[in-house]
Amino acid sequence: MDSGFRHQGCVYGSDAEFLAMAVPFAEDGLRDEEPVLVATTAANVALLRAALGAGADRLDYAERPDAVRRYWSRRGPAVPGARVRILSEQTWTGRSRRKVIASQRWEAKLNVLLAGTRIWMICPYDTRVVEPGIVEGARRTHPECVVGRRTEPSAQFIAPEEFARSQTSPPAPGSAADLFRFEGDLVAVRRHVLEKATPILVAENTVAMFDIAVGEVLAKLVERGVGRVTVWVRAAAGRVVCTLHTDQPLRPPALHQADAGLWMSNQICEWLDISSDADGCTIELAMPGRAALDTSPAKREDLGFGV
Repeated sequence: MDSGFRHQGCVYGSDAEFLAMAVPFAEDGLRDEEPVLVATTAANVALLRAALGAGADRLDYAERPDAVRRYWSRRGPAVPGARVRILSEQTWTGRSRRKVIASQRWEAKLNVLLAGTRIWMICPYDTRVVEPGIVEGARRTHPECVVGRRTEPSAQFIAPEEFARSQTSPPAPGSAADLFRFEGDLVAVRRHVLEKATPILVAENTVAMFDIAVGEVLAKLVERGVGRVTVWVRAAAGRVVCTLHTDQPLRPPALHQADAGLWMSNQICEWLDISSDADGCTIELAMPGRAALDTSPAKREDLGFGV
């Protein structure tokens, strides 16, 4: 029995190509009594159900592909020694550049985050609707590519930390006056955040919540051995954005968005992006301000912050 996380990309351009991969993947799992989770488009679910017949009722289904760890926690231990199979297809159309990059970085990080599991995950990419640049990113974030039953190593795959560096660079502030140098005084840095965020955010309680989120992130960095952080708070497209950057490497394990210690920040903020490697860590978090509340959801998606 193979062990460890197996992460494959499947680039397809027709219904037949999708089924050539998905049907044997699901059928083999059912035959071996392995849990199989399918998170793909409604059209692909219909195709798979028609191809599998009654066997389709033995699969698990999810509308979103981001519940991988929960599925492993729920189904993995119930099948000692066996794999858990996941077919996970993200929706890429209509997404802002910031969200695309964040999702690509997440795909890369899965190679680290799930390394201790026996998950076999295939991530399909439909070239009929997915942009070529995203398909190229898939080849760089998945160690293997699958076509039908055939699997081969991805020649373009790069290490997750290298991929993160290629997608992220610390932002350049307008001047040194925009920055706050944190060197251990949590009270001072949170006072700075309040001062900068108050004119941008809508209400006093919103400012307080943002301050809590920034404080939680700083506490997590300190917990990981960081003693100095550059903090930059500014307005951007009607939002208050706080970027925290340190050139000190973090103590393991790797820090990521799903870290339990950042639960509050994830709940409070509109987004929380993390890029961490041996050269340091950059974290960006944001909340809507007055102007953003007057912006329609469709327009917000077009704001396209870089990460």
